[in-house]
Amino acid sequence: MGAWIHYAGFILLAIALVGIASSTVFVILALIGAAKFHREAREQERFASENKTLPPVSLLKPVHGAEARLRENIESFFVQDYPDYEIIFAADEESDAALDIIREVAARHPKINCRILVTGPPQYPNPPASSFTRMAEIASYDVLVTSDSDVEVAPNYLAEVVPPMLDPSVGMLTCVYRGKNAGGFWSGMDAIGMSIEMTAGVVTANLLEGMKFGLGPTIVTRKDSVAKIGGYRVTAEYFSNDFVIGNFIEKAGYRVVLSRHIIDHVVPPMTFKRMWDRQVRWAKGTRWSRPRGHLGTGLIFAVPYGILGLLGGILAGHWISGLCLFLATLLNRTIESWAIGWAVVRDPVARNRAWLYPARDLLGFAVWCASYLSKRAVWRDKRYQLVKGGRIVLRETSANG
Repeated sequence: MGAWIHYAGFILLAIALVGIASSTVFVILALIGAAKFHREAREQERFASENKTLPPVSLLKPVHGAEARLRENIESFFVQDYPDYEIIFAADEESDAALDIIREVAARHPKINCRILVTGPPQYPNPPASSFTRMAEIASYDVLVTSDSDVEVAPNYLAEVVPPMLDPSVGMLTCVYRGKNAGGFWSGMDAIGMSIEMTAGVVTANLLEGMKFGLGPTIVTRKDSVAKIGGYRVTAEYFSNDFVIGNFIEKAGYRVVLSRHIIDHVVPPMTFKRMWDRQVRWAKGTRWSRPRGHLGTGLIFAVPYGILGLLGGILAGHWISGLCLFLATLLNRTIESWAIGWAVVRDPVARNRAWLYPARDLLGFAVWCASYLSKRAVWRDKRYQLVKGGRIVLRETSANG
């Protein structure tokens, strides 16, 4: 029996070494990707300084209910240091609680052209695709900036995200973002994952293959690039519409650019269950949109392999070696927290409370595992089944939303 325990310990140590090696390689790639991000940011800044004539812009914002900090989020778009832009909001129903907040904010900024569109029930399985299609039809300007309702931006937001679109070879721009915790431990775990795990994945993808996808908090396009792929309606049957629109635009021959501008993605107060459901829903979207890449994600986590290494070392009688492997994974995640969460997206939590990220890494691995347990997802008050290619099939309405 003792021999079998030792044998099992060495197996666990071997698995741990593979996982720790792969996660270390990922961190190295993320660091190189971060360097590329900063280099491209400087290039964008130079390009903007040489092209100071800024075109008028149409901001397209779907809303759905009175989310946490919605007033602050909305107002940040009304105080842009930008010469000429309009904001178009879209809600499914006139009774949507967000509309009263929008009207209140708009009344304080009468110089900003603001329109509200009540679209009725979504025409497509993906609600934002329906909203963007309707808003684009009435947009006054060629440059279209779409953004989620749960983001807050700085006054220089438009001034930084629009200039790259002056290059006709660029068909789309998107932004990384930091999580902004609106309150609570589990919201904070969600937020730090945005700042570090998500950002590390994005800058690494940009390093290895260039940008071929979008991120929902901001996607900037032009009417010509959207028209070339068939309009926003081409994303109608996809769960991750932000991902696929970038994929389609890149395949149409345009470049997709990762912006130098960092956005605050506001995370509302939430219970563990709500946080878990949201994380798993996003992970399922990635699993079905990028199946091979998502499978490989299982090797970029560190702490789970550190725990395996510690357990294996104890079973094999080499507990010091196991402890060293575990401590190495904590150092791995701490470096990632500082180098990505702080040095790229400037999240003070990632700098000052880097010890939180190893726990988030373990949670992220659990979410990754859970993404393979079901093909169904709940979004707003609808239930969907995910199918090959990231498409969704609408099922019955959720009784509890």
